[in-house]
Amino acid sequence: MPSPFPDARATPPMPKAAELVPPSPWVVTLAKRVGSAALFLPFFVWLVEYSPAWLFPAFVVLVGVVGQWEFTRMFDRAGSDVYPWLGLLAGFAITASFAVPGAGPLVLTLAVAAFLSASLVKMGPSGPAWEPCALTLLGVVYVNWLLGYSLWLRALPHGADWIFLLVWVTWVGESTAYLVGTAMGRNKLSPRISPGKTVEGAVAQLVVSLPAALAGRWWFFPECSVRDALVVGLILGCMGQVGDLVESLLKRSARTKDTGRLIPGHGGLLDRLDSLLFNTPALFYYARYLAT
Repeated sequence: MPSPFPDARATPPMPKAAELVPPSPWVVTLAKRVGSAALFLPFFVWLVEYSPAWLFPAFVVLVGVVGQWEFTRMFDRAGSDVYPWLGLLAGFAITASFAVPGAGPLVLTLAVAAFLSASLVKMGPSGPAWEPCALTLLGVVYVNWLLGYSLWLRALPHGADWIFLLVWVTWVGESTAYLVGTAMGRNKLSPRISPGKTVEGAVAQLVVSLPAALAGRWWFFPECSVRDALVVGLILGCMGQVGDLVESLLKRSARTKDTGRLIPGHGGLLDRLDSLLFNTPALFYYARYLAT
């Protein structure tokens, strides 16, 4: 007859596979983004504020080289003709030229001449090959020229604080747009360019950028006036979204989702820099000529 006592060796039944609910994809992506930011943050603060004077420009130049490589590789995978090594060399020189007073226009002029000359050398039966010239030159201007403004921004009075404000407001705005757009986005912002972006997310990014800039002023940049903080929040909340859409358009034209896999939760380096590439020049010109 069966024992009245439970079997001590018995184990509770394991839940069926159907009962194990995996986390939502957006939760996983958000966790990867937060984890990547948390790992990079201490190094970034040290780099901007405490590292030797040469190291921040060297880091920016390295970022430009990686970004340029991702750009040309993205179009190369799509079947477009590019000049990858010439793009790397020109991109390196253009970003580095921002660290040398007055060198930028000369280096950019030499780069344009080099690309045009390369097209003539590669001329086929139908004439010069303009596609690789145009695409690679676009990448150099888009990635390396715009990125070079971070060196000018860092060189301004309170330059480290401007850099921190730039990254802080951009990161908070992008994260808020992602959360709001995923949770309650219903209206597509630009479905032909980026089906995942919503009007709700765009409005949330713009709205939250203002208090984020004020919080940055209170937290680490008290020299920034309240008016300047509000204007900076408005500028970065708008221009960052333009930069995001531009990169989405470039990826769509290259028929790819991400520019790479370097950063977990983001994709490639350019996927992380898209907003900053537009925000950095905008903030530099405001801080240099209009800030009180």
